[in-house]
Amino acid sequence: MTDVPERALVVMAHPDDADFSCAGTVALWTEGGAEVTYLMVTDGDAGGDELTMDSSEIAAMRQEEQRKAAAEVGVEDVRFLGHPDGRVLASLELRRDISRVIRQVRPQRMVIPNPERDWDSIAASHPDHMATGEAAMNAVYPDARNPHAHRELLAEEGLKPWTVPEVWIAGGPKPNHRSDITTSFERKVAALAAHKSQIGDIAGLEPMLRQWMAANAAEAGMPEGRLAEVFHTVRTA
Repeated sequence: MTDVPERALVVMAHPDDADFSCAGTVALWTEGGAEVTYLMVTDGDAGGDELTMDSSEIAAMRQEEQRKAAAEVGVEDVRFLGHPDGRVLASLELRRDISRVIRQVRPQRMVIPNPERDWDSIAASHPDHMATGEAAMNAVYPDARNPHAHRELLAEEGLKPWTVPEVWIAGGPKPNHRSDITTSFERKVAALAAHKSQIGDIAGLEPMLRQWMAANAAEAGMPEGRLAEVFHTVRTA
């Protein structure tokens, strides 16, 4: 499951989630010729502690930041569903919206947030992340592959069912795959640097990221100096 897919879909809750969790791996895939689509469930309009802009201005800014970040790792197709930031629910509506994009993109691989709460890292267990992970997995199975689910997708939009063979859960309580991103780490940092409204000091963040990725690599028994992102890979077909 370490080969480069022809098409991949990354579904995350907010702008910058993909860049923290999987941008190094995505850079490797695009270098290998993969077509990768980013799907953000929200526009990130509730992000940040300053209330100097209204929600629509924040949303436009964060969308642009995400597009710039995606370009740093070779992703040109960036989509936003516009669900309310901070109020994401694993609803049938969200499952339908994700299923629609699955049927449009027809990916062989998806990357999604961890749908389970991590009691050792509350900050990693944002409700929007968990809800997005739950809805995305339900969209993979059973919705996107089932012609009877969300019938309007086929009847009105002509989108045929699609089976996603595998899902990579970013993080997760039982990681079983570590992706060596040593050669793409700088591109991951460049992607994160594009989120200027969220990350004020990328120079201060970089050594923390390096330490985090190095610990991931060490847990996998990789040689000293290697850096890795962590996933729980799941066969779905």
